[in-house]
Amino acid sequence: MCEGRGLTGSLTCGSGSGDCDFRLRHFGRTRLFRLAAMAEQVFEIDGGIMEGGGQILRVCTALSCLLGVKIKIHNIRAGRSTPGLRPQHLTGLEMIRDLCDGCLEEAKVGSTEISFSPGKIKGGNHVADTKTAGSICLLMQVSTPCVLFAASPSELILRGGTNAEMAPQIDYTLQVFKPIIEKFGFQFSCDLKMRGYYPKGGGEVRAKISPVKQLTPIDMTERGTITKIHGRAFVAGVLPLKLANEMASAAVRCIRKEMRDIYVNIQSVQEPKDKAFGNGNGIIIFAETSTGCIIAGSALGKRGVAADKVGIEAAEMLMKNLRHGGCVDQYLQDQVIVFMALAKGVSRVRSGPLTLHTQTAIHFAEMLTKAKFTVNKIDDQETGSENNIIECEGIGMVNPNF
Repeated sequence: MCEGRGLTGSLTCGSGSGDCDFRLRHFGRTRLFRLAAMAEQVFEIDGGIMEGGGQILRVCTALSCLLGVKIKIHNIRAGRSTPGLRPQHLTGLEMIRDLCDGCLEEAKVGSTEISFSPGKIKGGNHVADTKTAGSICLLMQVSTPCVLFAASPSELILRGGTNAEMAPQIDYTLQVFKPIIEKFGFQFSCDLKMRGYYPKGGGEVRAKISPVKQLTPIDMTERGTITKIHGRAFVAGVLPLKLANEMASAAVRCIRKEMRDIYVNIQSVQEPKDKAFGNGNGIIIFAETSTGCIIAGSALGKRGVAADKVGIEAAEMLMKNLRHGGCVDQYLQDQVIVFMALAKGVSRVRSGPLTLHTQTAIHFAEMLTKAKFTVNKIDDQETGSENNIIECEGIGMVNPNF
């Protein structure tokens, strides 16, 4: 008995009988044969176009795993100062390989070309450890959509950096990504065991996710009014609490220049020594709205950068994301694209100006899933800001295990 998975389910062929038992619902024979042929197709992907970084790896590998299609990616991270796979990218690829008993070829640190052939997505416990400060949050990005279509519940044990440059902070993942992504019709738990900072990492997060039959579309087009602004400024290791106070105070002052009527509550936190590995400092600020939107701004401390400047950087990022009137900030934009492509029905999301990461995610989601995205630009004459309605007719992927 041989099994292959297409866009929306599984295809089982009885060996020697000359007959095929197609266990896909609501599809005609032409569609079924096209899906079967697609499973044998190899998608050639240029990893150097558009965003030209690790996001292409994450989007394409996750969709390859979900759709049962083979991919070959070349020019990996050609747009970066150090091209090729870094340890965190390799860890992400190996985790997806293990999630589905796939075959990953030519993958090692520094590789600029890999091939991936997926198998069947399974549940259970899976461990991924970057052994560096590579982002745990990016590991969660690539794995979450995959395990939603697994055969049984999964526990992901992810190790690395929790608050890393060029990636969402774990606080963002827990308080923005998680509640918004759950609007697609599922829930998951995420337990932060240990925070880890550059350069050694040492953080750990455990996520428990149960599979679903299908994702539901979302409609996030009305931002509503801002009801609450809150956040946390943190220091860990040998760094003094004074730095957190300075970040928080500077951020509050910056926000109040534009928003005098909203109470801003940013807590200063000294991370407990048994809950944080290494030295680090940073700040993240959230704005919640009457319609359930959550917009954020964040920054991490760097050697030689004054703490008040870190606080101002996070506050200015938040205010920039509030001015355009969108329902998602610049960092959540691209993270919803894969889920929109997989859901059944039309999803609509209002955003600010499209980032290159979002354009890249749309490009590869359309290429691999054949979902159709449209982007309608809206210019606000009063504020002079641009926002967009991102709309997608999802493919309605069905978990073949249900």
